[in-house]
Amino acid sequence: MNSNEHTPVDRRREAQERLKTIDGARDARRRLAVRCRCSHRVADVYEVDGDLVYVARVSGRGHGRRDRVDAAHRGSEHGRACIDLLVAGGPDDGDDWLPASCECGPHQLSRTTLRDAVASGDRALVVGGRPR
Repeated sequence: MNSNEHTPVDRRREAQERLKTIDGARDARRRLAVRCRCSHRVADVYEVDGDLVYVARVSGRGHGRRDRVDAAHRGSEHGRACIDLLVAGGPDDGDDWLPASCECGPHQLSRTTLRDAVASGDRALVVGGRPR
């Protein structure tokens, strides 16, 4: 699939449909786990029918060490899901960056970097700096 063939809305819709086909078997299809330096889950990349599907949660704020949040962190899925296909796109076409977040705060992940990590056989990618 070429990014010029579909609009971003079409691409995201197709990614959501593909992701539904692997529910229950995501662990077997995970090609890349993206974590922050504090080991929080930032995003995952799955292979579905030969394409890479990006999945991340995006929330409005982090839960840094100075935050006093009364909600438990265990198993809660706060924020909205960002699901997209990792098709060709790059810094030149302005569609290279994907949003993500973890307890440390927001992240911006590069499609190119994620695709390159999967192509080189990496199973994990660490992103971001140390939270303040």
